[in-house]
Amino acid sequence: MPRKIVVGYDGSDTSRRALDFAVGIAKTNDDQIILAHVLEWSPYSFLTPDEIEERHQRRQDELERAEAVVIAPVAEQTRTTGLTVSTVLRYGHIAETLCEIAKEQGADLIFIGRMGHSGLSARIFGSVAGTLAQVAPVPVTIVP
Repeated sequence: MPRKIVVGYDGSDTSRRALDFAVGIAKTNDDQIILAHVLEWSPYSFLTPDEIEERHQRRQDELERAEAVVIAPVAEQTRTTGLTVSTVLRYGHIAETLCEIAKEQGADLIFIGRMGHSGLSARIFGSVAGTLAQVAPVPVTIVP
């Protein structure tokens, strides 16, 4: 029975390896790939209404840029494997948001690279991989 596999993708080499590994696994069962890109965003409660509107517009611009530059090209390339591929872009804490996406999509697995673009902050605040391994609602495969 085909599964849904969420792949955390940020454009890094490790996220590409995670995607390639997930595709290899997915091809054996005709699984579906859900490419998930999460942009971290810290909300501020002390902003004026004008500043909130400006941040909202920047957020929309960043989501559109991420879709066009990071996700759409790799999704199209992945579709050439014959697999069904969908994309999800969100703002939020990366590990928590990937868990939310997995639940919403009815995913069976999550694949991520060991370290993405947030390497330094991960060493200071804890890694996405480590957090997912502890709190994910489905099995997580961490690809080196």
